Amino acid sequence: MDTQTIAAAGLPALGWALHGGLLWRRLATARRDPLTGLHTRAGWTTRAEHLLAKHANALVLLVDLDDFKAVNDTHGHAAGDAVLAATARRLDGWCGRHGIAARLGGDEFAAITTHPGTADLFGLRAALDTPVTHGGHVLRVSASVGHCYPGQLPVPTLTDALSAADAAMYAAKGHGRRNTR
Repeated sequence: MDTQTIAAAGLPALGWALHGGLLWRRLATARRDPLTGLHTRAGWTTRAEHLLAKHANALVLLVDLDDFKAVNDTHGHAAGDAVLAATARRLDGWCGRHGIAARLGGDEFAAITTHPGTADLFGLRAALDTPVTHGGHVLRVSASVGHCYPGQLPVPTLTDALSAADAAMYAAKGHGRRNTR
């Protein structure tokens, strides 16, 4: 085979490989929240379902920032973005290599950890309640956290675990802000 034939056959393959790589990067970017870098709902759900199928003892969390609208209204959206980014870093750090975190939208976050025995919910609470400094202002931050062990549910699906964590989160809010259930 001569060099021209090899080049003619290889160029389309190279083009498709580059195109495939670009599409892969676009898909990966679309599954990440641009502000926080966390997974979006769709990307997180796919990965969380996979983790739950492999780890029956997983722990699922829902996190909702308390009085977040007041931060935006008082200090502006840039301050709100700083709070969201700090919350994302804290939740992602808490998950570590044994789980994944997501920003579901607005000021709502979710996480799953596959090693709940090492999951320090009190440490997470302390991290989430740590003030954020932005533009010379110290912004008070707090969150309500609901959690669920899917393995303790009659049907251990991610959907049911999220529903149970959501109910626990709103029960925590009902007992005053800055609570975990």
